[in-house]
Amino acid sequence: MANIKSAKKRILTTKKRTARNKARKSEIKTYIKRFETAIATENFDEARELLKTIDKKLKKAAHKNVVHKNYASRKISRLAKQLNKAM
Repeated sequence: MANIKSAKKRILTTKKRTARNKARKSEIKTYIKRFETAIATENFDEARELLKTIDKKLKKAAHKNVVHKNYASRKISRLAKQLNKAM
């Protein structure tokens, strides 16, 4: 355990950020699973709406350094490609 006051604060801050980042990543993964289910059941209207939401969430996560911007871009591109192929 840290003895210095600033180090103790950094430990708490890191725990908070880690929890927040995990929640954001989990939320994105949940939306992606729902998107893939919508495509599997050929519910393309819902899939389109979910893709918009995923796009927004991934870009925001990339902006806040939760995920890398290239990962976000690649994921959005692949999901859009998947939707276009299914339709």
